[in-house]
Amino acid sequence: MASTDGLAVETHGLAKHFGTLAAVDGIDLAVPAGSTYGFLGPNGSGKTTTIRVLLGLVNPTAGSWSLLGQGMPHRAMDALPRVGALVEGPAFYPWLSGHDNLARLDALGPDGRSATREARIAGALARVGLTAAAKRKYKAYSLGMRQRLGLAWALLRPRQLLVLDEPTNGMDPQGTREIRHLVRQLAEDGTTVFLSSHLLSEVEQVCTHVGVMHRGKLLMQGTLDELRASSVPRLRVQPDDPAKAVEVLSTLGLSDIGRQGPDVVASMGNVAPEECCRRLVEAGVGVRMLVSEKASLEDAFVALTGEGFDVAR
Repeated sequence: MASTDGLAVETHGLAKHFGTLAAVDGIDLAVPAGSTYGFLGPNGSGKTTTIRVLLGLVNPTAGSWSLLGQGMPHRAMDALPRVGALVEGPAFYPWLSGHDNLARLDALGPDGRSATREARIAGALARVGLTAAAKRKYKAYSLGMRQRLGLAWALLRPRQLLVLDEPTNGMDPQGTREIRHLVRQLAEDGTTVFLSSHLLSEVEQVCTHVGVMHRGKLLMQGTLDELRASSVPRLRVQPDDPAKAVEVLSTLGLSDIGRQGPDVVASMGNVAPEECCRRLVEAGVGVRMLVSEKASLEDAFVALTGEGFDVAR
C-alpha cells in the first residue's frame, strides 16, 4: 500500500557525494502515488545516482527516503518486491535466450511460483513486443531489444511502483512509441511510474508530474502545468518590418526579444498581446500574424536553469 500521505516515493535532504562532487545535493522528492513522474534533467544532472540510492544500490551520504510508505533501507524487504526497475540498461546472461533469462531470474526471486511462470513470462514478453524473439539468444539482441527485455523483467510480477531510467534508450521511433503507450497503460492500471529522462518530448507526452534536476539539485517539482506556469508566455509576431518591430517591443518592456526567420519573438511579461499589436500598428508596422504562445516545457526548463536542453531524440 502507498504511504499515508499519498506518496509513493519520498525523500528528505537526500544527498550522495563522491569526494568533493555532490552528485545529489540534498533533494526532497515527493512522488504522488498513481502519478507518472518525469524525473527530468540533462545527462550528468544526478538522476541515475538518485535512482540507485532510492533502490538501495548505493548508500547515501545524507538524508532519508521511503518507497511505498516503507522507510529505506531497513524496510527494503517490504518495499522492493513491489518495485520494478530498469536502471542503466539491463544485465542478462548473453548465452541464454530472452525467455530463459527471465525464467532464471524469476526462479531466484521471492514469489517465483513455477506453476505460473510460463504464463507470466509469455505475458511480460508480449507486453514489450518480444514474443517473436523470445527464443533468440540475448547476445543477438539489439540495444532496443535489450531495453525491452529489461522492461519485461520489471513487469514479470505485479508492481505498485515502476522505476525506469531512460527506458527508450537505443530504441527506434516505433519502439519508443510502444514503450510510451505501455507507460500510459501502466499508469491507467494504477501503477506509479517514476520515469527518468533527458528528453523533454518524452516527459511531455506521458507524465502527469515532473521534477527538474540540474547539477545535483532539484530545482522544481509539481504538475506539468505548474512547471509551465513558472515561465512567462511568449509573443510571436510576423511583421513587415522586423527591425522596427523589435524596436517597438523593446519600448514596451518585453524581454528576450529575438528573430526567428520572418518572426519576432519575445517574453511578454505582464504586457497584454492586444497592447503589443496596437503599439506596433500605431508605429506603422504591418502585422501579418500575432499570437501569444503558452510557455512550453523547454521554456520552463530554460527559465529555471538558464541552459538549453534536448527537446527530442
